Amino acid sequence: MLVLITYDVNTETAAGRKRLRQIAKQCVNFGHRVQCSVFECMLDAAQCRSLQAKLCSIIDPEKDSLRFYYLGNRYENKIDCFGRADDYRPEETLMI
Repeated sequence: MLVLITYDVNTETAAGRKRLRQIAKQCVNFGHRVQCSVFECMLDAAQCRSLQAKLCSIIDPEKDSLRFYYLGNRYENKIDCFGRADDYRPEETLMI
């Protein structure tokens, strides 16, 4: 299923900047960055739970925000893209 992951991390402190880097690093392992703090990830249910647990262990729930949007397997008609868009197809193999 296609999952859109968004986050907002308070970076006023060094600890916040570290959390931001850690979250981005985890997301890069599972998907494609489409905006600064937005990733599109093709995940199965187990991968989704695992990533969610990892990210929740990193954030400070008092200062940060993390959102998962579940677009499902029929996501093609749920996405409109305007402006610069990389030629990215989430269902294809991701090379890192």
